[in-house]
Amino acid sequence: MIKVKGKHVILSLVCLVLGFMIAFSYHFTQKEINQKNTNLTSKQWEKTLDLRNQLIEIEETNRKLQKELNRKQNMVLENEKDLSKEAEAYLTLAENAEKYRMFLGKVKVKGQGVMVQLADGAYKPEEENINNYLVHEHHVFKVINELYISGAAAIAINGQRLTSQSYILCDGPVITIDGIQHPAPFVITAIGDPEVLASAINLTGGVKDQLVNDNIVFTLEKQNEIILNPILGNS
Repeated sequence: MIKVKGKHVILSLVCLVLGFMIAFSYHFTQKEINQKNTNLTSKQWEKTLDLRNQLIEIEETNRKLQKELNRKQNMVLENEKDLSKEAEAYLTLAENAEKYRMFLGKVKVKGQGVMVQLADGAYKPEEENINNYLVHEHHVFKVINELYISGAAAIAINGQRLTSQSYILCDGPVITIDGIQHPAPFVITAIGDPEVLASAINLTGGVKDQLVNDNIVFTLEKQNEIILNPILGNS
């Protein structure tokens, strides 16, 4: 039998205590590590949750701002449409005002058109009435009426502008336009589409044929540029 000596007992006790201390220290250390890991994960989760909530709030704010932006954009579009309509209305008014001033002879106008000349016919001595060879106001009326119907924007006779209130009277070999006398030949200038105006005057059986049948010397020329000055005394 092996005898156990006192020093062996003491050594065994020391090893036992040392082993217990090592085991306890390991267990305590692992517990602290696990607790630290648990605490760190919890903090990270709280931070992640907070960031997610902030992101949700930002997205909700963005949605509200986007809706407000869309509403403002629609308002801008409506305002632009209204302004466009107003601009068109003002433009139409300005164009109409310019047309009225032009018809009233208050402004100088320039454009393409035609020039019609009416001259007295060659008188034949054997004819009894010389008036059958003179240009009368009804001849002039036929020309200017046809020109207006065909779209002439402005008309002048011997350089004198006509208006909606103009009157023409015949006094022998001269005609009186708004109180001013003009001798033959009578040059009628009209601003408008040259092709349309010329075609209307030259229609078979139309104004030209009627004037020629009345012994009037008739000529028509298309003009690339006609300038008509305003009526004297008008701005």
